[in-house]
Amino acid sequence: MIDADGFRPNVGIILSNGQRRLFWARRTGQNAWQFPQGGIKSHETPEEAMFRELEEEIGLKPHHVEIIGSTHGWLRYRLPKRFVRKHSQPLCIGQKQVWFLLRAKCEETDFCLNRTAKPEFDDWRWVKYWQPVREVVYFKRKVYFRALEELAPLLYPEGVPARHFGHPSSRPHYHRR
Repeated sequence: MIDADGFRPNVGIILSNGQRRLFWARRTGQNAWQFPQGGIKSHETPEEAMFRELEEEIGLKPHHVEIIGSTHGWLRYRLPKRFVRKHSQPLCIGQKQVWFLLRAKCEETDFCLNRTAKPEFDDWRWVKYWQPVREVVYFKRKVYFRALEELAPLLYPEGVPARHFGHPSSRPHYHRR
């Protein structure tokens, strides 16, 4: 399902723990880290898609989390030209996302990365709030910054933690394990 402008509807999931650290996952077989995310099917609401993706990608069910909030509108990112499948119709040039901020209400043993035949992630860790902006692939950096900036006051009502990075379009810094 791609809109008239070429953007695929999608949800992004920012999952926090009791220490306000964020769930950060490594894509299977790559040194690329990101938040869980996935497409919205034509029959789903963004919230339904978020719960489906949460279970498929990290094994958590609705009772394992609490929804703290979501972005008010779509946040968009464009794919670099080399990733656009020019011969696919309709042409998809990027994603438009609704981002959800969740709090885990479960044990870490409830997390399961291999619920599907082709797991999205092969490792995960908890990170500081702004760390994903520095580590995510460059073309997602601005949308991560915008989602985290909009949702931060919900997790930090007493004041958002200081950002320790340059502009969100600055060069990526990859985590090596």
